[in-house]
Amino acid sequence: MSDTITTVNPATGETLERYTRMSGREAADAVEACHKAFLDWRHRPLKERADVIRAIGKELQNSKDALAQLMTDEVGKLLKDSRQEIDLCAAICDFTAENGPKVLADEERKIDNGTGVITYAPVGVIYGIQPWNFPAYQAMRYAIANLMAGNGVLLKHASSCTGSGLMLRDIFERAGLPKSLFTVLLIDHDTSDAIIANPLVRGVTLTGSDKAGKLVAEKAGAALKKTVLELGSNDAYVVLDDADLELAVKTCVAGRIYNNGQTCVNAKRFIVTEANYDAFVAAYTEAMQKIEPGDPTDKATKLGPMSDAGLRDDLHKQVEQSLQKGARALCGAKVPDRPGAWYPATVLVDVAPGQPAYDDELFGPVASIIRARDDEDAMRIANDSRYGLGGGIFSKDVARARKLACEHFDTGMVSVNGYNVAKPNMPFGGVKDSGYGREHGGFGMKEFVNAKSVFLTDA
Repeated sequence: MSDTITTVNPATGETLERYTRMSGREAADAVEACHKAFLDWRHRPLKERADVIRAIGKELQNSKDALAQLMTDEVGKLLKDSRQEIDLCAAICDFTAENGPKVLADEERKIDNGTGVITYAPVGVIYGIQPWNFPAYQAMRYAIANLMAGNGVLLKHASSCTGSGLMLRDIFERAGLPKSLFTVLLIDHDTSDAIIANPLVRGVTLTGSDKAGKLVAEKAGAALKKTVLELGSNDAYVVLDDADLELAVKTCVAGRIYNNGQTCVNAKRFIVTEANYDAFVAAYTEAMQKIEPGDPTDKATKLGPMSDAGLRDDLHKQVEQSLQKGARALCGAKVPDRPGAWYPATVLVDVAPGQPAYDDELFGPVASIIRARDDEDAMRIANDSRYGLGGGIFSKDVARARKLACEHFDTGMVSVNGYNVAKPNMPFGGVKDSGYGREHGGFGMKEFVNAKSVFLTDA
């Protein structure tokens, strides 16, 4: 493993910056510094913590232009999406600052011969391992909740967005967060394993693939440390017999290419009943054919590059394997001959079990369309996945769709007649191989706290 991290612009293939990795000793010292900062922070009143978090949100907005440009340069996000991501991060700060003191306030319950107090005590340093697809949001999602809870936070960001992680640290500190309380670790995988085992680290959270989640959970479990895992998915969007077809097509196109198709909750599988299948396929393919990859800094661009050429090549192999096993490509499916990590909007049909397009997560702008006999069959196919993060239903009967979403969709999140990524006031997370634990909506603030019982006996 090189002792240098090099970031590359995926739109051009040009080198952006080089960073020096930390040694094992330097990383251990950084953990200790974070722990020392935590020892003071944990005693700050909830309102004081909230004030700092609210200030972080304001500083994010003040730094939007620079951070958004860096995110786009590092991972190829559309610049407008980078700016919207920062808006979401600021909204997370505002929600947490407004609701954190209430969510984490002591509770009292009557007990025999006295009063019971439940207090939510911070536990210490929380280690986050995060991916590149949302350089700001992935870090903010767990960091802000844990800082509100009184914990210290470590971040191992994806190497491709190292600069974004360091800029976030600077933004936090400019807003008044004590130095070292949010620490960015520039480390390799072996050092990361040592961080998980470090006695000062009390919890681990990861966003990534199910393979990575299993490895991290195993290492954390060996050290008896709690984990929160937000892993991959293969989100199904179901178009029922009575769906508004125009709305379904428009939404499903947007849901597939959002963030260049590189989002855990992208719409990925489109399960369409016989009544709508032919019309949906025709309209959906026509819309995807019109999407031309282009400069991510151009406001008119709808699809930018993938984050790097290696991941692009992995995606193309999945497409080719699906085609070899019976799928058909109606558009796209070819690697363009140009510098950078580009891949076209692609539509696959005749998708069936045994193909990567059916079984696995395709992390890029590739849509898998699956035919269902009827509504019941469509829901069966939707749940026929080892994943369970998000999904969607299109139906004009909203009451029925709500019932299906609540009682039959085996995922952590479901959108009805729309596409949603994340809302600060709603829980975010999945089931099955998509992981466990929840973030947002107040739930993330209590994932890494000690719900401590205090018994006050009447005199």
